[in-house]
Amino acid sequence: MISRVKGTQDFIDLSLFNFIISQTKHHVQYYQFTEIATPILEHIELFKRSLGIYTDVVSKEMFLIDNRGQEPELCLRPEMTASTVRAFVENNIVHTPWKVFSWGPLFRYERPQKGRFRQFHQCSLEIIGAQGYMHDVEFITMLDKLFTNGLKLTCYALHINFLGTPEDRVVYRSALLAFLNKNIDTLCDNCKARKDTNSMRVFDCKNEQCITLYKQAPVITDYLSKESETEWQQIRNALELLGVSYTHRPTLVRGLDYYNKTVFEFVSDNLGAQNAFCGGGRYDFLVKQLGGREDQPSLGAAFGIERLLLLLEPIQERLALPHKPALNLVLPLTPAQQTLALLLTESLRAHHLHVDVLLEGDSIKHMMKQANKRSASHVLIIGEDEQQSQTVTIKNMMTGNSERIAQIDAVQYLKK
Repeated sequence: MISRVKGTQDFIDLSLFNFIISQTKHHVQYYQFTEIATPILEHIELFKRSLGIYTDVVSKEMFLIDNRGQEPELCLRPEMTASTVRAFVENNIVHTPWKVFSWGPLFRYERPQKGRFRQFHQCSLEIIGAQGYMHDVEFITMLDKLFTNGLKLTCYALHINFLGTPEDRVVYRSALLAFLNKNIDTLCDNCKARKDTNSMRVFDCKNEQCITLYKQAPVITDYLSKESETEWQQIRNALELLGVSYTHRPTLVRGLDYYNKTVFEFVSDNLGAQNAFCGGGRYDFLVKQLGGREDQPSLGAAFGIERLLLLLEPIQERLALPHKPALNLVLPLTPAQQTLALLLTESLRAHHLHVDVLLEGDSIKHMMKQANKRSASHVLIIGEDEQQSQTVTIKNMMTGNSERIAQIDAVQYLKK
């Protein structure tokens, strides 16, 4: 037997997966989002420019494609924001704010664990041309309502932080570097390397000793300009007025270089160590960085479908999952009636009835067992007598009642 590739999975039952997608589509249409799709294959340079060459995604987790030595190098996309911005620039979108969402598979070469796969699925939501912090407030509120009202989640929390402007971060990095250099002997090797390449990324460290140390680190929101401090306060005030509960997490920086100002994560203790199932924030400088004529203040987020599945599986009974339509099963008693059975089946399907036919030539007893096993609502029996008289015997599997009617009346009978 050839097993599936490590870090991937088979979805045998897609009912819950499709429920997440359909609820998202239904919810975001009220916020005027349009669905788009971008390629799975992208140029590596797209992510080097957008995510940052020193991020773990680019330096360690990219699935590279053997392009037979040709340029440019290709990869399987590790995230969707950069692809969406590329699509905005390349397709000369002029109407802003451009509100779009997309979903599909992503790929990262990392150690598989609970809720983390090498091929996984996300839904990405982006607003390109989102002038003003009130877009941040509405966007976070939209996601909170999706998780609470659409997906019926209760076991989660919203963490937010404010990274300020590039000028704010220059001031903050100076204070942070002084703190890190003072405690250099306490840092793990990974944080020692990050200290000089991307100092704020040390807060992503999972080493317990480092986590404890960083509780004493300077807090970025203490180093904001007056204008940034006002914006940060207004965002919190508006979220509170809209009834969105949150916790300020000073060490939340997100793992990608393009973020500035507002960043956030939705987390759940039910997911274990990898507890974030949705994350995002504002990126005001990415459009020009990827070839746009001018910067477009923007924000976005992505949530992991596999991680949401882990949260939703225990509460499936509370969800309005679509029920399978009633099945009508046609049973030809001998091969001589199979062609007639197919004609009747197609006639019923043409009138939007859900029908299947058993063509294995089994005994009526075995076919009735199959009907019970498949929870058929009605069986339509065609034997030699029915074939000669152009009738069909219909049995209601709930009541046990049977009735022979003309074949041309079967549609009306079943719809009734």
